[in-house]
Amino acid sequence: MSTSFDDVEITTGTNTDADKPTSTLTNRGRKEQSSPLLSIIWLHGLGADGHDFAAVVPEFEKLGVHRCRFIFPHAPIQAVTINGGMEMRSWYDITSLDFESREQDSAGIHASAEQVENLIQREIDRGVPAERIMIAGFSQGGAVVLHTLIRLEFKIAGVIALSTYLPLSETVAVEKSQANQHTPVFMAHGQQDDVIDLRYAEESRDTLVTHGYNVQWKSYAMPHSLSIDEIVDLAQWITTNRPI
Repeated sequence: MSTSFDDVEITTGTNTDADKPTSTLTNRGRKEQSSPLLSIIWLHGLGADGHDFAAVVPEFEKLGVHRCRFIFPHAPIQAVTINGGMEMRSWYDITSLDFESREQDSAGIHASAEQVENLIQREIDRGVPAERIMIAGFSQGGAVVLHTLIRLEFKIAGVIALSTYLPLSETVAVEKSQANQHTPVFMAHGQQDDVIDLRYAEESRDTLVTHGYNVQWKSYAMPHSLSIDEIVDLAQWITTNRPI
């Protein structure tokens, strides 16, 4: 996978007035008005793109998430087996929705995790230390960030995994790094999710907890999506776990 970057960036401002959000879309290479205190790299789901969650940033800003750079990368375009080989943005191939018997795209998952690590390194090179970087993802993107959490060899600020599951869970014991053993993890799922059944997310949560990871779990009365209550809880979690 190429190490070139194609993404959407939005940096929240310093305004503490919840009624006057100050977030601005930034172009890479243009100097920002104030340096971020936190960077969040957020991966979209299957078939979406980096613009998918950009609209949520002003909501976070209203809820007190200030001086935060959100990076929304675009997944590469590739054929997806479950969709008849149709080409779309995807972090890895999905062969079936049968989580218990399907073959997982190990190479694709590892390649996307490497891309996340490259994005983390880019933020470090831009002056944001690893301890002030969080990684986040929805659905397929969330699977990639959970995979990255376990294998990353240096500590980051936190991990956000929404409506997702832990891929390649059978390899956790032999592949995990101790670097993020105590890194806070926000994991949430919809009780009416008809894409990734709630029990798969709960099994993933239990696997992480069994291996000693620091997981805060939430479930909401929603389908495979994001809810207002979830945004509120997540904003509080970000501000609580953001390094001072």
